[in-house]
Amino acid sequence: MIRVMLVDDQELLRAGFRMVLAAQPDIEVVAEAGDGAAALELLESTEVDVVLMDVRMPVMDGVEATSRIQGPKVLILTTFDLDEYAFAAVKAGAAGFLLKDVPPADLVEAIKIVHAGDSVVSPSTLRRMLDRFAAQLPTDDPVATADLTPREREVLLMVARGLSNMEIAGRLQVAEATVKTHLGRVLAKLGLRDRAQVVVYAYEAGLIVPSHRPEAIGRKSDRSHL
Repeated sequence: MIRVMLVDDQELLRAGFRMVLAAQPDIEVVAEAGDGAAALELLESTEVDVVLMDVRMPVMDGVEATSRIQGPKVLILTTFDLDEYAFAAVKAGAAGFLLKDVPPADLVEAIKIVHAGDSVVSPSTLRRMLDRFAAQLPTDDPVATADLTPREREVLLMVARGLSNMEIAGRLQVAEATVKTHLGRVLAKLGLRDRAQVVVYAYEAGLIVPSHRPEAIGRKSDRSHL
């Protein structure tokens, strides 16, 4: 059973998400909060696996709350395609972000993917946000990639372009388990939390530029499973 917390200042939206998730035999909504501060307080006494987090809320917004959450996976749900706060939330540790008008089936799938340890990103949001905000990213020097092996660097770049482990394995002609091993070493060496932060890192480090758009963005799917 995947235990989910809903965090949104609009009660009507929480009710809609609750109805969708209540129909799933393996998902249970165990808590709700109207702002980030209330969510953090509830997390002290409630076991939660995945937090569906709004970005803009009173008292404490979703970015600040995400940066303080330890343990549960955070999936950001945002209203607008162009939302710098959602991008900041991924940097703060969120496992990904989707638009709030995501189809119910895709929302359920996203929760399961995030719970399993992967990331889910809305391609249109990723593309437009990176195009608009990449130039405004912090100028602090990122962790050097000198410690990465050539193959690890290759995997990093492919992940940053949106390729799945299976797709990377096909291109490199190696087993998918080998790709997972390389990616694990990349995350450990660079101090990154998950695949979503690999994308952010690659742009901050100048390894990928906004005009070179992630390949997953061009797909017809409503979201990209990173």
